[in-house]
Amino acid sequence: MELLSHLATTTLNTILDVLPIAAILLFFQVVVVRQRPPHLGRLLIGFAYVLIGLALFLVGLEEALFPLGEIMAKQLTDPAFITGGGTLSGEPFWGDYLWVYAFAACIGFATTIAEPSLIAVALKASSVSGGAVSVWGLRLTVAVGVAVGVSLGAFRIVTGTPLHFYIAAGYVIVVVQTIYSNKDLVPLAYDSGGVTTSTVTVPLVTALGLGLASTIPGRNTVIDGFGLIAFASLFPMMSVLAYAQISTWRRQRSLLREKGERDET
Repeated sequence: MELLSHLATTTLNTILDVLPIAAILLFFQVVVVRQRPPHLGRLLIGFAYVLIGLALFLVGLEEALFPLGEIMAKQLTDPAFITGGGTLSGEPFWGDYLWVYAFAACIGFATTIAEPSLIAVALKASSVSGGAVSVWGLRLTVAVGVAVGVSLGAFRIVTGTPLHFYIAAGYVIVVVQTIYSNKDLVPLAYDSGGVTTSTVTVPLVTALGLGLASTIPGRNTVIDGFGLIAFASLFPMMSVLAYAQISTWRRQRSLLREKGERDET
């Protein structure tokens, strides 16, 4: 009964959250465009599916994903697990938490591959580019970027180093990459950084950060527990821009090889 009550409350809150969006769309459709929405029945059914899906997803986050991320973080940082039954003394050593970095990388990669927003962007990018941008190529490139970013963010929490050093250095790299990258892929790279911080990635990554900060000695959940999402947003831009640079380099190398073969003949 408690779960049903929670589901009903979440559904009501979801309806209240989505109503302003629906009101804006209806206002522009009726008042500005002055046309009846096409396939109104299908739209209403789809709207109902959205509400139900959002409510179930939010309940699932609270009941499963958030606790799972925190539990895994606590288990991997348990002194008994790290030392094989002993205890930790003093400031934590970054090398003791290798399994944490591996788990963070795996979580970042897996959640990004399953991210609906990224799938939608990858499909659209492949469609408008005529297949030049591969759906799976883009998804894997972004997922690798998130994996590296979340793993580095976990390293930052373990070591307690300031967040702004990492983010500032990362954006300097992005600016340099932007100057030398294929300009056709720069907007896509920037969008890829945004779509990763969505429905699947954010809950688990946030839970991981909070779990690490709450269990590692000397860490503050408010100061150290947040910031992983910034890494998950920054590093996909770097990976997609690097992918663009590598693709451009390979294309130029192929053209030079073909030119050399023609000159020899």
